[in-house]
Amino acid sequence: MSVPNLPKNWRANLEADANELGFESIGITTPDAIPEAAERLARALKDGHHATMGWMEETAERRGSPTALWPDVQSVIVLAMNYGPEFDPLTVLDEPERGAISVYARHRDYHDVMKGKVKTLASKLAARHRETFPDIEVKVFVDTAPVMEKPLAQAAGLGWQGKHTNLVSRDHGSWLFLASLFTNLSLPVDKLERDHCGSCMDCHDACPTNAFPAPYRLDARRCISYLTIEHHGPIPHEFRKPMGNRIYGCDDCLAVCPWNKFAHAASEVKLASPEPPRDDDLAGFLALDDTAFRTRFSGSPVKRIGRDRFIRNCCIAAGNSALPELLPAVEQLTQDADETVAEAARWAEAELRKN
Repeated sequence: MSVPNLPKNWRANLEADANELGFESIGITTPDAIPEAAERLARALKDGHHATMGWMEETAERRGSPTALWPDVQSVIVLAMNYGPEFDPLTVLDEPERGAISVYARHRDYHDVMKGKVKTLASKLAARHRETFPDIEVKVFVDTAPVMEKPLAQAAGLGWQGKHTNLVSRDHGSWLFLASLFTNLSLPVDKLERDHCGSCMDCHDACPTNAFPAPYRLDARRCISYLTIEHHGPIPHEFRKPMGNRIYGCDDCLAVCPWNKFAHAASEVKLASPEPPRDDDLAGFLALDDTAFRTRFSGSPVKRIGRDRFIRNCCIAAGNSALPELLPAVEQLTQDADETVAEAARWAEAELRKN
């Protein structure tokens, strides 16, 4: 759908609506603005960097081109919401009695927070233009469909994909959630943001497991975020010691990015992390059964990995803690009904008895 005569204030209205809903940044691009994305994805899949995430291979065609997902799309509106913490997320790594949970998972699930807001924005956009363009359509995506939000966000001028493959903004640093709004309106687009990483390699140097085979490339098979969240079964032994007390995700490559000096704390209350949580002691986590786990992490992204994977991760952290007081809980878990948990507990028990 061609839109040659948009109202003069259309962009101001769109930005005002987005800001009112809590989005810090908004940009617009075309669905054909990321022609290199499909090739890069194919290379990553060929090299096995997607690990066991078979859904990436199954949806590769749609992921590589927005028009393969929706042929009628003319414009892609990309939105960013800041979730920056008010504290240094790496300090917990020096407290072995605690479990380190990635900043994004310390509050409400961002899918739940953002989806309704993007739908509201889409409704407002459609309502503003339906009288002039009665055939207007909008579709909303928040990380649950095969959309390559990061290259689209760079094309829309929100930031650039850093050497750690995540989006980096000069205004907000690395702490950004992304969403996209597809429409069949042909809207004026924003200028692509260029790369500002320069010679910096801080994110690569900070990675505990050397998960970056090269700048701008991530091998999920070595990534602690993948291992603690997506990976089923035992954690490979070579990664257990480097995991330290990270039990859900990893913030190291994000937290060390120099551009975070411009970041600010999240303004959305449901995404705010005003201070490190104090209810994350490993002893308490190790005692969680399935019911208690679901209750403890209700509304949190952590809930989706299930009790068994979570306790597996906690056992690895316990084994790395050198804290003998965790031994009774670990010993009990060696008899766990889930063999992966029991195996991780046996490993942790052996490690703790070395001390």
